[in-house]
Amino acid sequence: MVNENETMKTPEEASLGEKELLEELEGRKRNLQGWRYWLVAAIAIAASLFHLYTAAFGLMAAIYQRSIHWMLMGVLIFLLYPVSKKRPGDRIDFWDWIFAGLLVIGCMNIILNWDAISMREGMAIPSDIYLGVIMVLLVLEAARRSMGWPLPIVAIVAMLYALFGPYFPGMLAHGGFPLEELAPFQYLRTDGIFGVPLGVSASFIFLFVLFGSILNVSGAGQFFIDLSLALTGRSQGGPAKAAVVASALMGTVSGSSVANAVTTGSFTIPLMKRAGYSSEFSGAVVAAASTGGQVMPPVMGAAAFIMAQFLGISYWEIVVAAAIPATLYFISIIAMVHFRSGKRGIMGISGVELRNVKEVFREGWHLLLPIVALVGFLATGYSAVKAVFWSIICLIVASWLGQEKYRMTPRRILDSLINGAINAVEVAAACACSGLVIGVIGITGVGLAFSSFVMSLSHGILPLALMLTMVGSIILGMGVPTTAQYIITSTLAAPALAQMGVPLMSAHLFCLYFGVLADVTPPVALATYAAAGLSKSNPLKTGFVALSVAVAGFLVPYMFVYNSYLLFQGNLLRIVLGCVTALMGIIGLSAAVQGYYVAPLSLPERLALFVVPFLLIVPNIYTDAVALALLIGVYLLQKHKVGRVVAPSVAVPHASNSVGKEE
Repeated sequence: MVNENETMKTPEEASLGEKELLEELEGRKRNLQGWRYWLVAAIAIAASLFHLYTAAFGLMAAIYQRSIHWMLMGVLIFLLYPVSKKRPGDRIDFWDWIFAGLLVIGCMNIILNWDAISMREGMAIPSDIYLGVIMVLLVLEAARRSMGWPLPIVAIVAMLYALFGPYFPGMLAHGGFPLEELAPFQYLRTDGIFGVPLGVSASFIFLFVLFGSILNVSGAGQFFIDLSLALTGRSQGGPAKAAVVASALMGTVSGSSVANAVTTGSFTIPLMKRAGYSSEFSGAVVAAASTGGQVMPPVMGAAAFIMAQFLGISYWEIVVAAAIPATLYFISIIAMVHFRSGKRGIMGISGVELRNVKEVFREGWHLLLPIVALVGFLATGYSAVKAVFWSIICLIVASWLGQEKYRMTPRRILDSLINGAINAVEVAAACACSGLVIGVIGITGVGLAFSSFVMSLSHGILPLALMLTMVGSIILGMGVPTTAQYIITSTLAAPALAQMGVPLMSAHLFCLYFGVLADVTPPVALATYAAAGLSKSNPLKTGFVALSVAVAGFLVPYMFVYNSYLLFQGNLLRIVLGCVTALMGIIGLSAAVQGYYVAPLSLPERLALFVVPFLLIVPNIYTDAVALALLIGVYLLQKHKVGRVVAPSVAVPHASNSVGKEE
């Protein structure tokens, strides 16, 4: 619990707390000094410049682009991450130099000898086998160091499945592939390590991570927080609503749940606690809202770029389709906060030091220009690579239109190039390791078997198949990053949903959403751990509260599966009607979960509102009418209730006592 006299952090203190928490969460990274630091910095700058160069003048042939990308990212991983936390963090062990050297040899073999390798495809020589085994082991180790064991374990199980196929039961059995065939397949084809996931990392994801890094260094994070407070601070439950809006704004340029949580939470969590929210609820709101950053256009998370490649459509189409569901997700959290605040009598922020929207916007308006430019470039047909490249240029130029604290000086640009490359290494490792799984799925044909299994288990009943996919996505998402989770589940489960008549876009977004929601699903919920660290609350308890706050978001994927208008498909009138019914479902479920609508809900009223969202999943004029009648009926009954308790407003800057702690 927080001390009664806890004062709110200044932005500088919050920034320091961010760095400390990020270091704790990333945990395994070394803190290098001297020539070792400058070596890593030089490699990071080289990686950023390489990707900027290819974005400006054209991507290289796929295998070359991916090999250079993984060589730079892999070397950074082995130099930055020790083999275990017990190793000293200020120096690089000799075996890490060996691992980095072997990885360079493996990648350079492809870069220098690709013509010869292509000519002998299917006829591997001994060096192909040896280097293939080494590269597979290096990918597994790089993923383990940067992300922990879950994803490498999945990849190892997949490799064992490929090797020992004849020993598996039933439809899972296959002929098996010897190591001398499997290793070159994973190493020397664009179906394994250097497959589509790593290709997307090498072309799109790195640049968008770099864009987010530059925007963060320019001071956009604090601007988004200030703007959120100005927009929502004075409304009922203003501090918590500000946290949600800040996370939504940060989510437009950052696809990381953890980064969003520590950036916005370091400032908004103390504010929420002083307004009267419990530590657990404060952390839960930030965790649930930050998780939505992975599905918030225009940048979204890394999985969105891979989805565009899997579906063979432009990234802009993904952005358009994801816009309404992402907005509904954040509205659902705001609704939860609003009803919770009404129940607890927590009002908005008062005080002369709460800035107004015009003042905040006048100071930082230029920071929105790069985001507007990014949307504009994508909408006018630019490729994602070209769009983000010119948006980065726009960002650097626009930074000089504002105050000096926002300007991208040469030193800040260098810092951004270093941070951007380092922030991209985990995604690259996830993509490379996921490539091993995709390679096994492709070579063994297990994807078809899994689709048949889902069809058989669900008996062709779509709701049951959706529930099975949801559970599988969440379970897998608990252990592996969202990107890897999406790659695996979309490859295995999405085809089964498509066979049942679900549009491919809806099927893939369904898999993505529930993988994202795993970040707030205990026991493994990284965004929750980040937020709990800032709120000084119990991580497990905070996780369950975050799950309840985000529960309305579980409704959204089912809605867009049955109502494609929510993916901006169809005529405008039907899209609007689809949004209205979705909002009705969100309001009903949020009020039912929190036990408050206009006033505290009785048990019959609560049950009536709980039924509303289930009536609205499948579009139907009769069930929609019943849901509307329930919402209006309960509202009219609630208007007769009296006795709402409103807590005093809380001043932002220097209030000495917290107000009305949550029960």
